[in-house]
Amino acid sequence: MLYDIRLTMTYHSRRPIGVARHLLRLMPATLPGIQTVRLAEVTTTPAPASRSEFTDFFCNRVVEVSMAPGHRDITFALKAVVERLSPPRTADLSPPLSALPQELAEVRDLRPESPHHFLAASPRIRPDAAITAFAAQATAKSPSLRLAVEAYGMALHTAMSFDSDATTVDTPPAEAFAQRRGVCQDFAQIMIAGLRGIGVPAAYVSGFLRTLPPPGKPRLEGADAMHAWTRVWCGTTTGWLDYDPTNACFAGADHITVGYGRDYGDLPPVAGVMRIAGGQSSTQAVDVVALPETVALRPA
Repeated sequence: MLYDIRLTMTYHSRRPIGVARHLLRLMPATLPGIQTVRLAEVTTTPAPASRSEFTDFFCNRVVEVSMAPGHRDITFALKAVVERLSPPRTADLSPPLSALPQELAEVRDLRPESPHHFLAASPRIRPDAAITAFAAQATAKSPSLRLAVEAYGMALHTAMSFDSDATTVDTPPAEAFAQRRGVCQDFAQIMIAGLRGIGVPAAYVSGFLRTLPPPGKPRLEGADAMHAWTRVWCGTTTGWLDYDPTNACFAGADHITVGYGRDYGDLPPVAGVMRIAGGQSSTQAVDVVALPETVALRPA
């Protein structure tokens, strides 16, 4: 599928903003055989005082901007055209959970995609006995790791309720799990906590999800949002698989990846510092629209 992606994030301050510096992780990733970025541009309004780009340890594209003082509104915008391929249907060659420690022991490298980076606790995802017990029970009868991932994801989807008012960006996974409510970030981080608890490397994925309106209803502009799901290492033969616990499915052609990390803290869409007084509010709008495969590209 070919997608046109538009995102805007606006921050409004009651008083003029002082000096501000931000790291923006909004650019979709190029993933060979999975996803190709045909066009991508991140802009800021007002224009930044300085701007640079770099790639972080996990190969996520980062735009760094500093803003001059005196503005009450700052808007970050993304315009991108991304081709996302449907995952091929392949036989399940993942090992049983009991064989995973031996396969992990045979992985000697520490490159960004190494499963060893995603097995231990991370700043936002700590071990939790209740989550680990839930994951162990959900996967106990699964003959392969792929089936274990699916069983755990479906169990979590059944146990949790999506509630955008139940948590904040800083809610720990243990708290969200205890109340059985949260948003996609919570679903993803709870799933990661459980998988790591039973010895399975798991990463946090930030991206976009194309959503469809109910039958007969028009699509609403700005109704989409940034999304989060999990990436699970399923052994040396299968490698990494993406699973979306919020929607109880493996990631498919509607999931557009921005980047990977140990948890949300490794790839927040916007991070940084801002000197303000008097309070601040923000708005976000995302549009993910399917394009004809033969569309002629033009400057964003």
